[in-house]
Amino acid sequence: MTSPLEALLDQRDWLLADGATGTNLFNMGLGAGDPPEFWNTEKPDNILKLYQGSVDAGSDLFLTNSFGGNAARLKLHNAQNRARELSRVSAELGREVADKTDRTIIVAGSVGPTGEIMAPMGSLTHELAVEIFHEQAEGLKEGGVDVLWVETISAPEEYAAAAEAFALADMPWCGTMSFDTAGRTMMGVTSADLAAFVEKLPNPPLAYGANCGVGASDLLRTVQGFTAGGSERPIIAKGNAGIPKYHDGHIHYDGTPELMGEYAVLARNSGAKIIGGCCGTMPEHLRAMREALENTPKGSKPALEEITAKMGAFSSATDGTGDNEAAPTRQNRRRRT
Repeated sequence: MTSPLEALLDQRDWLLADGATGTNLFNMGLGAGDPPEFWNTEKPDNILKLYQGSVDAGSDLFLTNSFGGNAARLKLHNAQNRARELSRVSAELGREVADKTDRTIIVAGSVGPTGEIMAPMGSLTHELAVEIFHEQAEGLKEGGVDVLWVETISAPEEYAAAAEAFALADMPWCGTMSFDTAGRTMMGVTSADLAAFVEKLPNPPLAYGANCGVGASDLLRTVQGFTAGGSERPIIAKGNAGIPKYHDGHIHYDGTPELMGEYAVLARNSGAKIIGGCCGTMPEHLRAMREALENTPKGSKPALEEITAKMGAFSSATDGTGDNEAAPTRQNRRRRT
């Protein structure tokens, strides 16, 4: 049976996803280091406000407040036994917002990395990773998500474990990696590597792509790396709203709504079909992105020079594909903010 996301992808040339979770919740008073997932039960009105803000700004799809809701991450707060519950409630709140809207809204169950390093480099076995992801997936499924959405992944082994877990849950899924180390993920994966890898998975995603990273320019170059291989699988682009800057004790992102509107059009023209924002992306950015996508005719794939002229310089000379240097080996543990 065709899933709601597949049906919407068949009907539309592009879909607008949501923006940041952490940035919005910090603005509501979430403390640094506090798990946002606790607010699903402690401050549900704030989570409803988060979701509603994306919908009101024009998003066709939003992610649940469950990025760090797996047992491995919740163990840091002595709440590993709440993984299924907190994920379920995040989805139920999302369903409440989506179902009262007079257009189709996709509720995507956010699944972040475990924060552990996969064997043999680390202690997290494939079997345990599948178990951790499966528990969260079942909670999100019980809560009513339309699709599961793993994000900010660095290691292909963890991506594959999530794919297996989602098959056990019998749920469609999407998955993004974060490319932030000279065009690679922190575990050395390039855009070309991921494009080839997803096609070999026994349970491939409905759509795949990139989120977070170091800036919109780099993410757009990565998107073009996905499409270079000729894959027809829908591509996801969720770039940060500019570059983070520390000011008055807080991290701020310097991307304006106008800049994010430019980014959205460039992402679509580069081959992305699901376009949203990550860290720093607020409802005002999403509104500008929706307006730009609706009012700007689709153009040809932008040259890299056009991307840098509009979005700023790349952080590295290449996108990692074809490089001969040794790949980095650190694990990415960043939270989607």
